[in-house]
Amino acid sequence: MRPAHRLRRLTRGARGARPLTPTARVLRLRRRISLLFALTSAVGLIAMAVLAVRSDSARWREQLDHSMDADTSWALGLLETDENGRLATDVLADTVNTGCPPLTVLLVAGDGPDGTGEAPGRTGDEPGRTDGGLTVQHVPSAPCLSVSPGVVLEAGRAAVRTGEARGFDRRTTNGGPVRVFALPFYAPEAAEDEGPQGVLVTTADATAERDDHRRLVWIVTGGCALLVLLSAAVGHVLSGRAVRPALAALGQQEAFLADAAHDLRTPAASLRTLAETALRGETDSTEVHRRTLRLAEGMGRLVDGLLTRARLMSGTAMPTRQPLRLDQLAEAVVEEAAEGAAAGHRVRVEAEETVVVADPDLVRRAVGNLLGNALAHGHAPGVPADVLVTVARDGTLTVEDAGPGLPPEVADALFERFRSGSGSTGLGLSIASWVAHAHGGTLTAGRGQLGGARFVLRLPTSAN
Repeated sequence: MRPAHRLRRLTRGARGARPLTPTARVLRLRRRISLLFALTSAVGLIAMAVLAVRSDSARWREQLDHSMDADTSWALGLLETDENGRLATDVLADTVNTGCPPLTVLLVAGDGPDGTGEAPGRTGDEPGRTDGGLTVQHVPSAPCLSVSPGVVLEAGRAAVRTGEARGFDRRTTNGGPVRVFALPFYAPEAAEDEGPQGVLVTTADATAERDDHRRLVWIVTGGCALLVLLSAAVGHVLSGRAVRPALAALGQQEAFLADAAHDLRTPAASLRTLAETALRGETDSTEVHRRTLRLAEGMGRLVDGLLTRARLMSGTAMPTRQPLRLDQLAEAVVEEAAEGAAAGHRVRVEAEETVVVADPDLVRRAVGNLLGNALAHGHAPGVPADVLVTVARDGTLTVEDAGPGLPPEVADALFERFRSGSGSTGLGLSIASWVAHAHGGTLTAGRGQLGGARFVLRLPTSAN
């Protein structure tokens, strides 16, 4: 049982790994191009979004630090030193409300008059205690923002250690976001290499700034997502336009192969049957040669029609417009068709002198296809064809027969390949229709006055 299961799995794997068609490969390439375009746009947008978010984050922090720097610098001017060199905060406390923004004064341990950093008369938890090398000289009695003493001391130690103003993101005892700012200050007669005398520490509420920043982050994120989707859509459209010529070329190639396979299948089968019959000696050699020649001529016309249609559809054969006597061209085509037509067929020409602006070779091919279609299908079996070709001065050429007329089921798709409705390929009418439209004209079909089909080819005249 195991080998059988393994064989089934291998069969399914081989079936699922079928090679892609050229069209499928082009479509896959389009999807990859779209994805690459979207990824490239996403990387660029994300980089710009990160830069914008970081810039905004640094901006609001700098604004708060600048505001707190102004407050602490102004408060620093209110600090005084008594006759004993001891720092006095009475003026600061009496002049400003140190509770909002909360201002805390810290002294570096060892700067007191007794060398210990202790303020006289200060004990226990009152201001004046020493903690980690800093002495709390002044704290606000009723601060509007309450942070733990450890946060204040941490900021002060960092400012003393670097000798520069420092800012930190912290939280209040209630969990709200705040910005803590510490500004070191020096003694009036301090030497250049002497450290700070103390630190002013203040805090500012950062709730509004953080909310604005968070809102900006959401806006930027949503905008980036929207732009990535938009870029993906634009990339899909652009990649579609880029691969459109390739898809058109593949479509033309597949159509040509389908035409060739469809049209050559029957003559090739007939030729093979004829050859097998000749090998068995069941048919006269003269009759075999005659039928072989007829099949070869039909296949030659078929191949010529396929190549002409392929050149027209691919744009390789473009009309070379020049003044052309349509009446003379129609008479020449009728004369050539009459020479190769079966005995008994009658073709009449009623032409007026008409000059059109068109490609002689393409128009000759279109008129020949219309006339050949009328001679081949414009009569009942065993009855000679009666065809009337007229050329009017307005550039209109009409081919009318007395046959059974157009089949109703193919009237709407008469000029598509394989849709002639009479057993032929339909390439002749398809080519004639393309020639008319390539010159800015039209080709229409309907019921004629003779009872059969009536094809009207209109081409631009020299007057137009």
